[in-house]
Amino acid sequence: MKKILALLLALCMVMSLAACGGNGNTETTTAAAGSTEGTGEAAAPQETVKLNVAYMPNYASLWSILTAMDKGYFAEEGLEITLWEFADGPSEITAMEGGSIDLAYIGHGAHKLCINGQAQIFLPSSVHSTDRIIVLPSAGINSADELANLKGKKVAYNGGSSSETALNGALQAAGLTMADVEAYEMDAVNMVASMLSGNVDACTAWNPYSVQIMKECEGAKELEFATDSVNLASWICLPKFAEENHDVLVRFTRALLKGMEFASQEENWPYVIDLYAKKCAKDYSACEVETGDAKWFSSEDIKNGLADDSIKNYYTRQQEMFIEGGAVDAPVDLSEYMLFDVMNEAIG
Repeated sequence: MKKILALLLALCMVMSLAACGGNGNTETTTAAAGSTEGTGEAAAPQETVKLNVAYMPNYASLWSILTAMDKGYFAEEGLEITLWEFADGPSEITAMEGGSIDLAYIGHGAHKLCINGQAQIFLPSSVHSTDRIIVLPSAGINSADELANLKGKKVAYNGGSSSETALNGALQAAGLTMADVEAYEMDAVNMVASMLSGNVDACTAWNPYSVQIMKECEGAKELEFATDSVNLASWICLPKFAEENHDVLVRFTRALLKGMEFASQEENWPYVIDLYAKKCAKDYSACEVETGDAKWFSSEDIKNGLADDSIKNYYTRQQEMFIEGGAVDAPVDLSEYMLFDVMNEAIG
């Protein structure tokens, strides 16, 4: 009888240990880094959340998120990230509305959809105040001072994206309007094909498509021109997601900020470029040139920008640009589509 009781007791202990092992369907991970660090308290387990995140195959889209993934910052927050490639911001937002994507990176052009209420911005990513246009020899343009020669030329652009914004900027710098050129709206892949075939004289493309055009189109020139604009990139979600997943959004933002802090430092760029090159199966040197595309925000930049309102000033100027261009009808309060509470909570 004693032996039987001992065996039963041992069996109970084994079953108890198995139950504590978390071998069910729900994965667990340690609590967010920093939430209990230095307090001596045990980190509370939290359910792992899986997120589908949209990106575009360029450095601007991937510099911070690949770093945060590789460094384990998302894992620290109990997040499992799956990346999905898209060609542009508007198609990412469509995918979010369809339920296949949770969060997304967008370039400048798609911000008007946020202003118009389709999505909300929870973190700025980068900014630059110049734009670029690629011209073929048929355009008769050798420098940004000769952009007026675009008049009557065939120009390809991608509507609703930063490509359209860049074209409008180039025309404005030249004292022209859309009516002065033969403008052809198309997706990025067709834009590359049109430039390669010589069916258009110029285009406003972005990386990696601009790199391909410059590499394969003989005599092509990429001209940079200054504007009074700001060209912003941001991380977004749908209003419904923000409302239902505030804690998850803060955790994602906190991890991304850690990635931004590391990846924004020039001495760490080789590490980031290597991640990007491997992810997109590109040549390292071709990826390296993209580091000059923008100012990459660090977490300190975001913290200071929230404190001195420079972040708000960037987005206010951006909104003014969309209103001037007719893409937005009237001013919208930034609080309607920018989640400053998430930014402040994540920045700590």
